[in-house]
Amino acid sequence: VQLQASGGGLVQAGGSLRLSCVASGNIFSINSMGWYRQAPGNQRALVASISSGDSANYADSVKGRFTISRDYALNTVYLQMNSLKPEDTGVYYCNVDLYLTTLVRLPNVWGQGTQVTVSS
Repeated sequence: VQLQASGGGLVQAGGSLRLSCVASGNIFSINSMGWYRQAPGNQRALVASISSGDSANYADSVKGRFTISRDYALNTVYLQMNSLKPEDTGVYYCNVDLYLTTLVRLPNVWGQGTQVTVSS
């Protein structure tokens, strides 16, 4: 199983970016999908997650600005980031809880990360 994240880059404050993360491999089903951010000197922290029933959860700092969504057919999770702020800068990692078979669960699969830099 692999997670391939993309969409990061350099943007000015107030701008937008859309991150994508595709899960590939012999996947039976996917439970939750999410995005975490790791800023320099900080621990990795949850930004947003979405359940298999499309219930979304956001960090307080991004509520109203970021939107997480998923495409079940493509095993892809997206993070639309609007009104970006310099404090949104960091490496964004996707995280997936999935089943390889009906019995084999991988609850914590990480992607390689994509850099987001917001300039003031």
